[in-house]
Amino acid sequence: MALTATERLHLRKTINELKSHKAPHTEFVTVYIPQGYEIFKIIQHLAEEQGTASNIKSASTRKNVQGALEKMIQHLRGYPKTPVNGLAVFSGNIAAGEGKQDFRVWSVEPPVPLNVRIYRCDKNFVTDILEEIMVDHNVYGLVVLDRRDAILALLKGKTIVPLQKTHSEVPGKFKAGGQSAQRFARIREGAYKDHFKKIAEYMKNQFLPLGNNLKGIIVGGPGTTVNDFLQKEYITGDLQKKIIGTKDLSYTEEYGLQELLDKSEDLLAEEEIAREKKTMQEFFNEFRENPKKVTYGEAQTLRALEMNAVGTLLLSESMPEDKIFELEEKAQKGGAIVKIISIETREGIQLKELGGIAAILRYEIEQG
Repeated sequence: MALTATERLHLRKTINELKSHKAPHTEFVTVYIPQGYEIFKIIQHLAEEQGTASNIKSASTRKNVQGALEKMIQHLRGYPKTPVNGLAVFSGNIAAGEGKQDFRVWSVEPPVPLNVRIYRCDKNFVTDILEEIMVDHNVYGLVVLDRRDAILALLKGKTIVPLQKTHSEVPGKFKAGGQSAQRFARIREGAYKDHFKKIAEYMKNQFLPLGNNLKGIIVGGPGTTVNDFLQKEYITGDLQKKIIGTKDLSYTEEYGLQELLDKSEDLLAEEEIAREKKTMQEFFNEFRENPKKVTYGEAQTLRALEMNAVGTLLLSESMPEDKIFELEEKAQKGGAIVKIISIETREGIQLKELGGIAAILRYEIEQG
């Protein structure tokens, strides 16, 4: 699943903080606990590593490794069980200067399942797995077809990755009279059906295994052919639900894929930011109909936060990260929902122009 803007922001902040620290020797401990792994086994392993660390020759390195392990063990004992998606834990002495001590521990419950188990002692914390989580693995399925050919591909970001081609056995047009023409028409119709069934089978094999990472499927080709394919129930209900739109194309094969991408930019953009637009539209609707139930600008919105009146806090991604975290913390203390809004839409730009901060309130307040 894709990370929300808030999850991405928190994860990036933690990663940046971890990467800002560097140990003089291999003293920083990193542990990744996979989904479903028993946490007490990790604690046992860390206790064994504590014993092994007693063999480290350097007194300061030995002290720092054992201290980091102890800090992590104590932290993990606070978890009755491994969180649902696993856990990433980091511990070390981050004090600058020989002989000084400032042992810290960080833990991250990832927004997506961890499937790796790692124990590492190094000069740096191992953050590459968290950084990989930041990468958007979601894809769109692309299908370009006509009555003779079809090609399936994935869209990853802005990159088209062709998957599979198929060519139909539909015979060319043949002019004949009487029975032979009727029979030939039946043969052609049967070949069309086989062609469409084959495309549907390839779609099932290529797209369904992607699970929740498949955000949607777009089908392109001559309008009547696309309609015939989609309306005759060649594809399963699971795939039908994933189709987010169709486009009428002039080309097939690789040229057709590029044409499909060019014509689908509006569709893809809408999918990506539909939720943001909906949230902002709720704000503007409320603003028109009941202006006492919204605020905008920092002073007004902070006042509403202090009154615990905020139901949904809207923050523009254009604001400085530190400011976003500060406001987010205030909002969450009062039980408000926080939504980070991009500047990819007209509504998002409007929020930026309103000072980058606004709120939908739980109840009316007099505007100061």
